[in-house]
Amino acid sequence: MIITYFGKQFFKIQKGDLTLAFNPISKDSKNAKVSRFGADIAFSTINHPDYNGLDMLSHGDTFPFEVKSPGDYEIKDIFIKGIMTNIEIDNKKYINTIYSLSLENIYICFLGSISGNKLGGDIRGQIDPPDILFVSINSAITSPGDAYKLAVALEPKVIIPMDYDDKSLKAFLKEGGQEKVASQDKLTIKSKELVGREGEIIVLTS
Repeated sequence: MIITYFGKQFFKIQKGDLTLAFNPISKDSKNAKVSRFGADIAFSTINHPDYNGLDMLSHGDTFPFEVKSPGDYEIKDIFIKGIMTNIEIDNKKYINTIYSLSLENIYICFLGSISGNKLGGDIRGQIDPPDILFVSINSAITSPGDAYKLAVALEPKVIIPMDYDDKSLKAFLKEGGQEKVASQDKLTIKSKELVGREGEIIVLTS
């Protein structure tokens, strides 16, 4: 599995010939650069220009299967659970969808935008224990401290912060006692390499 980061909450995950994309940045976003590539499955957690640029993920005559709301999905033998939460951004209320899925024995949880440091029991019970957890540390939505507490409560093997700036990232790493973590351009990882890891923070740069 290869994970690449493009800023905000925009990630590409490649596994063989399969490409997944999460929260592509819309051309209407004022906050980040736009990247374009083809994807088989495209996820959007929230209908906001920073996270809903699904139209950027077509390639030629091929368009991705779009997942942009809560529910259960089965696409290309991948079982996906979308779990509804509520969030407020710039004093406007939104529905945020948490995605939980397994990709060839690697369990992934993509939280999107979550405020606070814990999830309700009804939401927590729907999330499979993640091997890889993507958590936003956008200080406009939640504090880095709350984001870290939320992340470790889910007991992931690997934590990937997203939607960060230098200040919030530094605070997040300090919360986790992992200040010396070096950033990397992409993450290439196999399921067997996750064995024995516990709450390891991996920082990807765009």
